[in-house]
Amino acid sequence: MVTMKRIAELCGVSRGTVDRALNGRGRVNAETADKIRKTAQELGYEPNPAGKALSARKKRPVISIVIPSENNPFFDDVLKGMEEAAAQYQIYGVQIKYHTMKGYDPAKQLAILQEIEDHVQALIINPIDDPAIITQINRMIDKGVFVVTVNNDIEGTKRHCYVGTDYYNGGITSCALMEALLGKTANLAIILGSLKLRGHRLRLEGFKTRMQRLPDFQLAAVLENNDDDIYAYEKTKELLTAHPEINAISVLAAGVYGTCRAVMQLPEEKRPLLIAFDTVPTTVQMMQFGIIKATIYQHPYRQGFSAVNKAFEYLVHGRLPEKEEYIFKNEIKLFENL
Repeated sequence: MVTMKRIAELCGVSRGTVDRALNGRGRVNAETADKIRKTAQELGYEPNPAGKALSARKKRPVISIVIPSENNPFFDDVLKGMEEAAAQYQIYGVQIKYHTMKGYDPAKQLAILQEIEDHVQALIINPIDDPAIITQINRMIDKGVFVVTVNNDIEGTKRHCYVGTDYYNGGITSCALMEALLGKTANLAIILGSLKLRGHRLRLEGFKTRMQRLPDFQLAAVLENNDDDIYAYEKTKELLTAHPEINAISVLAAGVYGTCRAVMQLPEEKRPLLIAFDTVPTTVQMMQFGIIKATIYQHPYRQGFSAVNKAFEYLVHGRLPEKEEYIFKNEIKLFENL
């Protein structure tokens, strides 16, 4: 096992100098510090876990999680992944604080960020695409906060990494799945959560791009439901009344159950084919009833676990992410392979 003492001997410095260079404590000549870090990397030096645990417990670093999980069952598995990742790191004394919200109100999300900015060392956020949010995230990064975007990304920030799926590919996949199930002719509607989210816009863009290959796919409407089942129910009922010709609906985000309830009020022979995202309990139930023909799975548990893992690795071990994006593959699920 490579030790600080061995690195000190090779670099011709004291063990204390190596400690300061590797842990950013005190002043070390820049050239000497660079030599020490390179030597440590070449030798594969790993800090003593017990020492790191003791240091972290003394500092009690805080990870704040800001997500729109209220009334959105998709985030149940995301949170489960986060909680189980945190449990594995209890020895390090890192604190996790959850800040949940309902829907996509940028003013509310901004208020949360402003409240916590001076009290956190890491932020995991499902960001709303708004100039004020971009500015605030960059402000926190400039203060030394480590930032991971989870499940939804945002442009214009210096966030350290994104953990989630490829939304554009999700839209393409949804359209291709619709073609596979219906053929090359359809009168369809697209329902998504909010155009305030970059991910939802990308799914819509991917769907429309893939639809260019299908001239007989007619798009009747694009609706936002704020990922809310009650609102989705009302808007879907209005949609189906105004456009009785619709024979297919692609729900690109949450609010799936509300849309299904509206579809179920139609006679069976007039119900549009419906495909969705995710495998929350109500979606599985609607697949069992035959209302939803297929859904696209985006690994919520793994997203949550990985996001917290990246924050812990940085706070405890000082390891920056190796990549800017950690992408989980979109997977098509039928009721038979759930």
